Amino acid sequence: MHSTYTYSNTPKSLLLLCFFFLSSLSLMAQQNVLRGRITTPDGEPAAYVSVLLKEANRAAITSEEGTYQFKHIPAGTYTLMATCIGFESQEKTISVAAGQTNIQDFTVTKTSTQLQEVTVTGRQSINEKPMAIGKIAIKPLDLPQSTTIIGAEVLEKQQVQTLGEVLQNVNGVYQMGATGGTQEEIAGRGFAFGSSNTFKNGSRFNNGIMPEMSGLERVEVLKGSNAILFGNVAAGGVLNLVTKKPKFEHGGEVSLRAGSYDYYKPAIDVYGAINHSEKVAYRLNTSYLNSGSFRDQVKAERFYINPSLLFKAGAKTDILLEGDYMHDTRTPDYGVGAINYAITDLPRSAYLGVSFGKNEVKQRSAMATITHRLNDKFEIRSTSSFQNYNVALLTTSRPTNFVLDAEGRYNGDLKRGLQRSASDEKYYLTQLDLTGKFNTGFLQHTLLVGADVDKYDTEAPSFNAISSYDVINIYHLNPDNQRKDIPDFITKPYNTKTVSNRFGVYAQDLISVSEKVKVLAGLRYSAIDTEGESTVTDAQTKKEVLGTTSSYDYAFSPRTGVVFQPTQNMSLFVSYANSFTPNTGTDVNMKPLDPSITDQYEVGIKNELLNGLLSANVTAYQIKNSNFAQRALFLANGVTANTNNNIKELAGEVTSQGVEVDIMSKPMLGWSLLGGYSYNDTRYTKSNTYAKNERLRYNPSHTANASLFYSFQNETLSGLNLGATAFYVGDRLAGRNRTDANPNFKLIALPNYMLFDAHVGYTLQRVSVRLKLTNLLNKLSYNAHDDNSINPIAPRQFMTTIAYKL
Repeated sequence: MHSTYTYSNTPKSLLLLCFFFLSSLSLMAQQNVLRGRITTPDGEPAAYVSVLLKEANRAAITSEEGTYQFKHIPAGTYTLMATCIGFESQEKTISVAAGQTNIQDFTVTKTSTQLQEVTVTGRQSINEKPMAIGKIAIKPLDLPQSTTIIGAEVLEKQQVQTLGEVLQNVNGVYQMGATGGTQEEIAGRGFAFGSSNTFKNGSRFNNGIMPEMSGLERVEVLKGSNAILFGNVAAGGVLNLVTKKPKFEHGGEVSLRAGSYDYYKPAIDVYGAINHSEKVAYRLNTSYLNSGSFRDQVKAERFYINPSLLFKAGAKTDILLEGDYMHDTRTPDYGVGAINYAITDLPRSAYLGVSFGKNEVKQRSAMATITHRLNDKFEIRSTSSFQNYNVALLTTSRPTNFVLDAEGRYNGDLKRGLQRSASDEKYYLTQLDLTGKFNTGFLQHTLLVGADVDKYDTEAPSFNAISSYDVINIYHLNPDNQRKDIPDFITKPYNTKTVSNRFGVYAQDLISVSEKVKVLAGLRYSAIDTEGESTVTDAQTKKEVLGTTSSYDYAFSPRTGVVFQPTQNMSLFVSYANSFTPNTGTDVNMKPLDPSITDQYEVGIKNELLNGLLSANVTAYQIKNSNFAQRALFLANGVTANTNNNIKELAGEVTSQGVEVDIMSKPMLGWSLLGGYSYNDTRYTKSNTYAKNERLRYNPSHTANASLFYSFQNETLSGLNLGATAFYVGDRLAGRNRTDANPNFKLIALPNYMLFDAHVGYTLQRVSVRLKLTNLLNKLSYNAHDDNSINPIAPRQFMTTIAYKL
């Protein structure tokens, strides 16, 4: 057992900048502000209501909390109007006083007129839409951090099937590998995302299998350090998968998606009020996938269902119950392999595994979210969730054991082994947040105070591997001549169990010093207690404990930032935050290793151009882990060389630097644009193990993307839309970084590539058809893990979806 107290001082320059803004601008006269909140008769917030200030020719749309705001309004008398489909329009004559914040609230009532079917297109930009993963509704323009939301419209138009396809629209966060072909390894800003960095509806989500896309409403990306919100998460950012929510209006969609290589996926999405109630609504998403692959003998089958219920327990209380279940079975595939750190020259379709290989996952989750509005300023929200992740794997070992011929050359013979593994993981979370807005004098506060506690309970049996199953020649593959029997695996009587308990309390305040200056400050305390146990059970089922491990870590994670808004459409920010990573192993004194602390600095500018039609953001960052864990050179006496990789010291340093550009438009005359660019450089800047300034693997130095869609506006071609997307990945490394202990390790340069996709869609009343052609130029490259899972990217393919609106 051990404990550590870790913190990092805020840089002097940042403190000076904060002091400068606070001291020089706190006494500025406030600009005339008009704000308010629009609610329904039962006190519920009315989101996405259009608010028009007629004489000033200004418009706004209410947030999900029903709030709106106009800044820099000249003193005078105006007509304020609120309109929304399904509600009666409301008008007020108001007076705006000089130098004051003027508050005007509305209550809108439902219209009695029967509406025809309408299509509502969201109009909030990436700088206006708050993120659920942020735990509090802060407009991104006010947040000193880079954020991205990929919404339902993009997911639908691009017919995305995997999270990796979604992230092609996100700069700085990317797919770095596809180990075994059964999962997508995600990273951001040079740091790998594990399950601790992937969330579904705000709860940690095991990303050991590809998540289902058909049930998603949007994907949120909160880049950079988020330790204040979630504790020990990687420094590059977090992902949040937001599922579709219940609605009180009845509707839905039935669809069939089909594509290359025998791809078939029917799906149903239905929602509505239960028995025409205004208090209880439901939603049900379900889909089934059966697919082959461009890889020989590789196939996949999946069933997914996602039910949810929304209860209006009172005028101020909502209860949301959500659950999902996924059963996914697919062929493990470690790709084409590498011989002496050179990717094999094999057809893209060549499969080196056995015909009976199988990776089977059952994933279940349940979540209850209770939201209670104490008043129009404060809200309390509790979340409780459970997840069970069960996986069983049977497949060949990774293709590394290439056989030398009599003359010491590689002739393509591969000795295949077999491996078997299983794991059962249970995850529990309880979280409580209090959010609110209030004033102290001239300061306006947006406050978040919360606590969370979670538990990981993982159990895994042990199996004997079969090191020599058969020998195949990768250049002369013939499945008919390969061994197909499944030998008996000897199940070891060993079992490992790990229980990790985490606890955190946090507070954050966004302080509006003036209309132009905002300061964000917060702090989190986190504690992690991990207990491990290895056991053996003999023939008489008597349990014997072979060994135990125990560690206890705690850390303080600060966050601070300053936002300066010279105009209402421009925001400049600077921020500092740190995060921590628990380490395995011991120090030279045989005590558990302290966690590593990572410091991050970020500066950026966010712009709303062309009256808010185009968002353009630029961010620069530096992330530095100055106490990176690595093998200690010497034991405690300082003389004896250490050869044990589990004895470590916090003496290394990893530095990541980069720039990101994000561009997104609202629909303009039928056109919509999404694009951007990222540059990242992540290196070992200090190390006694790796060469100094050597790059870390898998992280592309450059990525770029662009998507352009056009919906025809004339009556003749109404319903037709066209689109084109491009995605570039450049300068990545796989293989293995050379070390003193392993001087023969080498890095593998992966080919750069550019993907072009084409999209066509047509909608006629309730029926829509979408067609997509991907990788039009049939470019070849690879996703890789080390030198033993080299997976080719997909060739040219087509995908089509036929859907009927209910």
